[in-house]
Amino acid sequence: MFAKRLGACEELFPNRAAIDWENLLRPEPNLPLNRIPSSQLGSELGRESSRSGTQLAPSTEAESHSRLIVWIHRLSILSFVFLCAVVGVLLVILPWRPEWTDNHLLAGSPQFQAFISQGFVRGLCSGLGVLDIWIGFWEAVHYHEEKRI
Repeated sequence: MFAKRLGACEELFPNRAAIDWENLLRPEPNLPLNRIPSSQLGSELGRESSRSGTQLAPSTEAESHSRLIVWIHRLSILSFVFLCAVVGVLLVILPWRPEWTDNHLLAGSPQFQAFISQGFVRGLCSGLGVLDIWIGFWEAVHYHEEKRI
């Protein structure tokens, strides 16, 4: 097996006299070529990889699509949290204001106006507002993104 590797390496590196094959193949086989000194490689391949250094490959369409999905998810969570906070604050404050019962929408129904003005209905609406605020902040605190592979 070592002979097959050595033969394949000899094809890639014609200037094999300058290469220490034993130390090159044994220590870390997963070591990238740009981390190996070009003097050890002795070929054009070593110079190309050392020139490129640590340049990243250009973004592919799939990566930009996944970034778009992540940002859409982030914006949807942000808008959900904002909506929960606004509706919750309105439901906590509005039932205790005079506009809750003295408005033109309830003027035609005095029985419904009397029902809405009762304390347990106002407390129920405020409790729903607190629950709505809790749900919004819970979503914000427990937000996490999946790790990329």
